[in-house]
Amino acid sequence: MVSSNCSTDDSFKYTLYGCIFSMVFVLGLISNCVAIYIFICTLKVRNETTTYMLNLAISDLLFVLTLPFRIYYFAIKDWPFGDIVFKISVTLFYTNMYGSIFFLTCISVDRFLAIVHPFRSKTLRTKRNAKIVCVAVWITVIAGSVPASFFQSTSHRNGSEGQPLKTCFENFSEATWRTYLSRIVIFIEIVGFFIPLILNVTCSTMVLRTLNKPVTLSRNKLSKNKVLRMILVHLVIFCFCFVPYNITLILYSLMRTQTWINCSVITAVRTMYPITLCIAVSNCCFDPIIYYFTSDSIQNSIKKKHRSTRRRDSRFSETQISDNFIQHGLQTLKAKIFDNESTI
Repeated sequence: MVSSNCSTDDSFKYTLYGCIFSMVFVLGLISNCVAIYIFICTLKVRNETTTYMLNLAISDLLFVLTLPFRIYYFAIKDWPFGDIVFKISVTLFYTNMYGSIFFLTCISVDRFLAIVHPFRSKTLRTKRNAKIVCVAVWITVIAGSVPASFFQSTSHRNGSEGQPLKTCFENFSEATWRTYLSRIVIFIEIVGFFIPLILNVTCSTMVLRTLNKPVTLSRNKLSKNKVLRMILVHLVIFCFCFVPYNITLILYSLMRTQTWINCSVITAVRTMYPITLCIAVSNCCFDPIIYYFTSDSIQNSIKKKHRSTRRRDSRFSETQISDNFIQHGLQTLKAKIFDNESTI
C-alpha cells in the first residue's frame, strides 16, 4: 500500500504542459500542414511509404488541433468545454500516440521488406495493401483509445475563491486504476508499444546486416549512407519520443495501483511522468524529419521548390539590375544633353 505520509508536489506540470503544448501546437500545425500539402498536392508518384507517412501526418494534425483545449485547461485549471470535447481530446491523444507508433513501425517493416527481401516482397508491397494496412491501424488504435476515454471524465472541485471548477486528465481513484486502467495500460503497452518496439529494432538490425554484406558493399556508397542515416533518424526519434513515456507509464500504473510504498520512487515517477509525456507529445514535431530522411521524392520536391524560388529570385534580381542599368543610362544621357544645351 502507498503510505499516507507520502506526499508529492507535482504542480509544476501545469506550467510545463502549457509551455510545451503551445510550442508543439505551433510547430506541429505548420510542419504537418506542409507535409500533408506535399503528400497530396506536390508528389506526383506515391508509393507504400508515402501512404504510411500521409496517414501519420493526418494523425499528428488531428491531435495538434486538440491541443488548444488542453493548453487552456492547464493555464486556467478549469474545463468549460464539456464531456464530449474532453472524450474526443483523450481519444485523439491515444490515437495519435499509438497510431504514430504503428505507422512508424509500418515504415520500418516496409523498408525491411524492400531491402532484405526485394523480390519476394513485390507482391506484398503494393499501394492497395498499404491502404488496407492503414485502415487496419486506424481501426485498431481507435478501438483501443475509445475505452480509455470512457474511464476519464470531468470532475468538480472548488477554486481558490470558492467558484466551482471542472478538472480532467487527472485525479482518478485508486479503485478505477486497480479495476480498469491498469488492465488497459497492460494491453496498450504490450500491443501498442513492446511489439512495435521489437519489430522496429529487429527490422532495423536486419537491414543493417544486409547492407554490411559483401554483396551490397559494392553498391552506391552514397545511397547506402542515405539508408543508414534514415535508419538512425527513425530509431532515435522512435526511442526518444516513446520509450521514456511508456516505461514511465508502467511505473506510474504500479504506483497508482498501490503496488509500491517507497516514497522516493513515487516522487521520482510523479516527476518523470509529466516530462516524458511532453516528450511523447513532441513526436508531432519530429515526424516531419522522418518524412524528409525516409522519402527521396519528398527531398526532391523540396529541392525543386528551393530551386524554383532561387530562379524567381535570380530573375527578379536580374530584372532589377537591368532596370537600374537602363535608369542609369537614361540619367547619363539626360546629363549629356543638358551639358550640350548649356554650351550652345
